Amino acid sequence: MEKLKQRWGLTSNWQVLIILLVFSITGYSSLLIAKPILNLVGLTQEATNPWLYRPLRILLIFPFYQILIVIYGWLLGQFEFFWNFEKKMLRRIGFKRFLKEDTSL
Repeated sequence: MEKLKQRWGLTSNWQVLIILLVFSITGYSSLLIAKPILNLVGLTQEATNPWLYRPLRILLIFPFYQILIVIYGWLLGQFEFFWNFEKKMLRRIGFKRFLKEDTSL
């Protein structure tokens, strides 16, 4: 726990637990959301080629994950941590030009 607190700049074990909980809930929620949306457009796991279905599902999960992580972080009182985490992740994958430069990361 101490390594995570130091790495993330946290002050308590409680914050670490909340942050790990947010990561867990977000991953599971984004998986749950993606399947019905693909079914809605007529792509079911059983009837669609796995080489098409799985990449589409991953592409659909990604934006939901980005949105949900900030929402759950906000609901559990860790908005600032997850907002900074989100900006850092988006910069790393190439959205740097859309984000204002922040030297605190």
